[in-house]
Amino acid sequence: MRLRLDLAYDGSGFHGWARQPGLRTVQGDLEQALATVLRVDAVEVTVAGRTDTGVHARGQVVHVDLDDAVLAASSGRRGDPPLEALLRRLGGVLDRDVQVRAVTEAPPGFDARFSAVWRRYAYRVADRVTLVDPLVRGHVLSWPRPLDLGAMNEASALLLGEHDFAAFCRKRAGATTIRTLLELTWSRHEHGPQRGAVEATVRADAFCHSMVRALVGCLLAVGDGRRPPAWAAEVLAGRRRDPAVTVARAHGLTLEEVGYPPDGELAARARTSRAVRTLPGQ
Repeated sequence: MRLRLDLAYDGSGFHGWARQPGLRTVQGDLEQALATVLRVDAVEVTVAGRTDTGVHARGQVVHVDLDDAVLAASSGRRGDPPLEALLRRLGGVLDRDVQVRAVTEAPPGFDARFSAVWRRYAYRVADRVTLVDPLVRGHVLSWPRPLDLGAMNEASALLLGEHDFAAFCRKRAGATTIRTLLELTWSRHEHGPQRGAVEATVRADAFCHSMVRALVGCLLAVGDGRRPPAWAAEVLAGRRRDPAVTVARAHGLTLEEVGYPPDGELAARARTSRAVRTLPGQ
């Protein structure tokens, strides 16, 4: 049986998502909790999108493959349905900075990583002293200069579409940096405790390592007047890391949601995602 787990976490206390020897990571905590609850030696999960050290998530998705008998045996004496029992018991084992919100049986063809059609992140900035709130300092970046959202949205529009985002990615051997950026917009909160704070919405079919924070860093330089909007397109066209682009700090970034196609298209989407992409004419 393949299960889908939806979870949220505060990334402040983790060294990112991926399991690392001797370091606390979200994957390490989740897999250990699953192994404890299921009474097995080890469990391995597959995630929709790895998050860096200090990055948060509200809508992370993973899948895990389990033997039906193992799941049934772990439900305990209360007689709860196995998936409900698993959700309840994970809540009792995991620390409070990570929470599994739902456990469901995945439909045929579902792959948390490869079936996804987009990932949506938010990056939050307080660009005035009056907006800095100590209660959310671990989730909102404090910026020393006012930001011009008109200029930032103008620059953002130049980055939309399918491109080689090598200029905004930390390259990994054998991995492509071609991505399709579906949405990149900047707005201010109009209501609630973060009223007035700036929020970027960033949505793409996938992201490479540090891509969102590099995009944000580039656009912050546009927003505070150090660079013109056209500079963002120049950086993109360079296809190599520009030392003038400062990668924004991790704590302002949150993975908000992962999108999937209808159940009947999950397997086909996974096959497409596994193919190595190239740009037209290359």
